[in-house]
Amino acid sequence: MPLAALGRRICILGPSSNGKSTLATAIGRKLDIPAVHLDLFFHLPNTDWVQRPREEFHALHDAAIAGESWVMDGNYSSAMPKRFARATGVILVRAPRLANLWRYFNRTLFQTKRFGALEGNKDSVKWEMIHWLLFVQSRNVGKYDAMLAEAGMPVVRMNSMTEINRYYDTWGLERP
Repeated sequence: MPLAALGRRICILGPSSNGKSTLATAIGRKLDIPAVHLDLFFHLPNTDWVQRPREEFHALHDAAIAGESWVMDGNYSSAMPKRFARATGVILVRAPRLANLWRYFNRTLFQTKRFGALEGNKDSVKWEMIHWLLFVQSRNVGKYDAMLAEAGMPVVRMNSMTEINRYYDTWGLERP
């Protein structure tokens, strides 16, 4: 599917540490639209991923989706219905769990200046996140598939790192 078929309000969903923020940034640059990283709305800056109050997150989310164009990465199921109501296309990224785990360690330990990182990042490896990556988040895949079937918009599924890289090439995206 061509990138243009996804429109100018694109959601990028998928498990943690799949490269959603990097992909959003690359698409945003290609289409000259804002890249919105929901992790930055959900967590407080200058912390080790401390959550914002839920009302603040939803207010930031709702203001962002009101925009004319955007590419938004992140899941946050409670906000998906409103996001899907405005979105024109979805990308579902899901690499294998062990690849996600490797990427988590790499980004947490070595990439303090990555896209989607918190301002004043004080990141650390967390056992809760390792457990989430290996055992919990895969349960959401079926839920996302069902939500996407009901949404009735174009969907691109990237099921491996090879497919993700192929889309970078096909769409002419530059890795930021």
